[in-house]
Amino acid sequence: MTIEAEVRAEQDRPITAEADFLTLKDVDHIEFYVGNAYQAAFFWQHGFGFEPVAYSGLETGNRETCSYVLQQGKIRFVFTSSYKPDSAVAAHQLIHGDGVKVMAFQVDDAEQAHSATTTRGGQSVAPPFERRDEHGVVRMSTIATFGDTVHTFVDRSDYAGAFLPGYKAYTSLAPTKPVGLAHVDHVVGNVQLGKMNHWVKWYHHVMGFRMLQHFDDEAISTEYSALMSKVMQNGTGRIKMPINEPAEGRKKSQIEEYLDFYRGPGVQHIAMSTGDILGAVRELRSRGIRFLRVPDSYYDLLPERVGKIDEDLALIRELGILVDRDEEGYLLQIFSQPLQDRPTLFIELIERHGSRGFGIGNFKALFESIEVEQSKRGNL
Repeated sequence: MTIEAEVRAEQDRPITAEADFLTLKDVDHIEFYVGNAYQAAFFWQHGFGFEPVAYSGLETGNRETCSYVLQQGKIRFVFTSSYKPDSAVAAHQLIHGDGVKVMAFQVDDAEQAHSATTTRGGQSVAPPFERRDEHGVVRMSTIATFGDTVHTFVDRSDYAGAFLPGYKAYTSLAPTKPVGLAHVDHVVGNVQLGKMNHWVKWYHHVMGFRMLQHFDDEAISTEYSALMSKVMQNGTGRIKMPINEPAEGRKKSQIEEYLDFYRGPGVQHIAMSTGDILGAVRELRSRGIRFLRVPDSYYDLLPERVGKIDEDLALIRELGILVDRDEEGYLLQIFSQPLQDRPTLFIELIERHGSRGFGIGNFKALFESIEVEQSKRGNL
């Protein structure tokens, strides 16, 4: 039995209380370990329009790390750097460069989430613990996932502070202009060759996720490289995590390039939803955010391939936005170039009009544009 058949056979069984053992309400926050938290926060505030809302550092009694919390819509990012060269935060940043360390999920019971996942094979990183201050209490626990990434379960139902105990409310001296980013649509993980199915099974058995879609190397390939991907989602469908691995090709795939420069598995990109991708991309380009560009020939075939859409096709071409359609509707998406010197983490903007897909019709054109950038870096 293939991994797809095995996972889908279990998914088709009736849902019971036992089967629905882990209720994840939403993404609580995503924490990045970075070389300089202040500068990273400045970039995300003025580049992407995230509002600084909380801070932890020397002024709050934190002698180990400095963290800035930024928010836009329901998206909350935390940027953390170390004051000391021999800390776990500094070691992570030295190995991986700036990247995602923590994907945190909102839960009703952090102790139950920890127990449910660790009894099913999850590796505990932090058993259930509490943080308290004058604003209340937050209960958390943490387990390990692919590479050095972790999942933290957060119960903040009894807390009214800016973020977590140990943080204070923080307001930037400069005004922030949001660009209309609403929530985290999905987060993509890259793993080594041969490990995708391992992590697909892990998310299914440990986290209770189900397989939404899968793409093989025939669907996601170019003349030179290929990859394979399987999309996992939690029971409500609110949290989606595609898992990628490289596939054999004539040259180095984008996944292999990521693994080489990140020095192992990790979060490849974060997709954020917006209700106005045209306006968001126009504004982000004016701020200097760099996006990938597919060949103009892509747009010559677009009307025939996707049919009627509400947006102006001329403006879509001008801004370099991609469009795809499935049986449930269509979507618009665009991908940035890497956000740091290492060709690792990037972001995606996505606007959905019924479609629950991930733009499979755009894969070939997108990956060819990625290969152009890889070639410029000498990494193809």
